[in-house]
Amino acid sequence: MPTINPSDLTGFDILVTGAGRGLGKAAAKMLAGCGAKVIGVSRTEIELRNLKNEIEQDGGWAEIATLDVTNLDAVRSFINKLPKLDAVINNAGWNHPQHVLDVDDTTFDAMIDINLRATFAVAQAAARRFKREGIKGSIVNMSSQMGHVGGPLRSVYCMTKFGLEGMTKAMAVDLASDGIRVNTVAPTFVETPLASKFLEEKSFKEFVIGSIPMGKLATEEQVAAACVYLCSPLAAMTTGTSILIDGGWTAK
Repeated sequence: MPTINPSDLTGFDILVTGAGRGLGKAAAKMLAGCGAKVIGVSRTEIELRNLKNEIEQDGGWAEIATLDVTNLDAVRSFINKLPKLDAVINNAGWNHPQHVLDVDDTTFDAMIDINLRATFAVAQAAARRFKREGIKGSIVNMSSQMGHVGGPLRSVYCMTKFGLEGMTKAMAVDLASDGIRVNTVAPTFVETPLASKFLEEKSFKEFVIGSIPMGKLATEEQVAAACVYLCSPLAAMTTGTSILIDGGWTAK
């Protein structure tokens, strides 16, 4: 039986959305460190330049492009024009915590646009390309533990992440016969730029830590490692599932 090295992604071209910061940046750097060629996209050019510099300083290979994933036509065109594509880390997303009674239409629409509509468009465009070229590709949708449980001030966010989990399972079934895998990574709270401002509130951080049986936040690297696994040949039989990086939050 041949030995599979799960950390060797040499020859893989992997698209990472929302790659300029946080979980997207961590995933991009770890994938590049495993030998993959990373195509990093986000809306912020300076963050992408920093990502490219950091990857190249470590001996990796990265290409970058500014792209707003809510521009669906631009997303489809970009993916179709890539010279090669083997996997996607569908990471771009957003949250704006509000009590359910205070949710406004603008916030509602913005979260639907990026967390669901754009995520679907990226995954669909990648899957179409994989099928057309006969690539047994991997699509990794960045979800959340809040796609499995409810949480305070997160009615719309939970709705989008529960929707993302359902979308992922259905896509996995549709694409399984083509050898295309679709999964989610669902982290608990991580000290990313997006989450850090919420965790500055002492009572909220105490609530979060108290809800995690392991008693600590997840790290960006722990989430990135799950992305590496799902892009690896070691995960060849893993599809339609969610890898929870939550320290036991959802086990209770």
